[in-house]
Amino acid sequence: MNEQTFMKLMQILPKSALSTAVGMATRLPAPAPLHRAAIKAFAKAYNVDVAEAEHALEHYPTFAEFFTRGLRAGSRPVDPGNKVVVSPVDGAVSQVGYAEHGRVMQAKGIHYTVGELLGDETAAKPFHGGAWTTIYLSPRDYHRIHSPLGGKITGYSYIPGEFWPVNPASVKNKQALFCVNERLVTYLDTVAGKCAVVKVGATCVSRIRAAYEDVITHEGKPGKVHRFDTPIPVEKGGELGRFEMGSTVILVFEPGRVKWDESFQPEAVVRMGRRIGEIP
Repeated sequence: MNEQTFMKLMQILPKSALSTAVGMATRLPAPAPLHRAAIKAFAKAYNVDVAEAEHALEHYPTFAEFFTRGLRAGSRPVDPGNKVVVSPVDGAVSQVGYAEHGRVMQAKGIHYTVGELLGDETAAKPFHGGAWTTIYLSPRDYHRIHSPLGGKITGYSYIPGEFWPVNPASVKNKQALFCVNERLVTYLDTVAGKCAVVKVGATCVSRIRAAYEDVITHEGKPGKVHRFDTPIPVEKGGELGRFEMGSTVILVFEPGRVKWDESFQPEAVVRMGRRIGEIP
């Protein structure tokens, strides 16, 4: 299927209903032999490293619990140093740069603004000119999201939206894709100043769950902005949330606070906890 045909199909597909149905199916208990067979088939098809999983496959009562699995202790060491920025997820770098005039690149010829991404122009202003990156999580990846630096969680914003795929065809053809899809934004105060960790939904990403409060997206709820009266401490590499099925994470920082490593380029494969930049 060529890209244009794919995009036309996505236009008419009931993406929200499909995502809800898939999510419900992944959370339903099934006879043990059936769900084990499904998990094993998925792991084989996507080359999932099941040896890293926190538990043996038969431990997971539903596919969703396997998909959002934790990892064995020591599987993702966090690079030390107060000035070292680490990847918040396992995945592949889609784009990376600095938000000149508040603009971020989605793909060649397609840009969007930080204000559109965060759904709040006032919240976006501190990030104009700052470092940003987009990291794509494939089905084989570990699907929990972690803090790139130590600091405090100051609040979050849930932005309801659509459920377009975030595969290369959509990224190259759908204008402001990451600003159209559902998002959960976690705001941090870190040793590098303010940081926003944007978790982007997609087709069949049934829910995004926060680790620091009982926040679950795609429940038919209206948008919400919340600021904590007492910010919640988080260490570098501390868990912020998880995707119940996979998607994309976007990081944005204040200007002049973070410099990306030269090796941190589009298509680079990253692992949670490994160095991607520094505080200059």
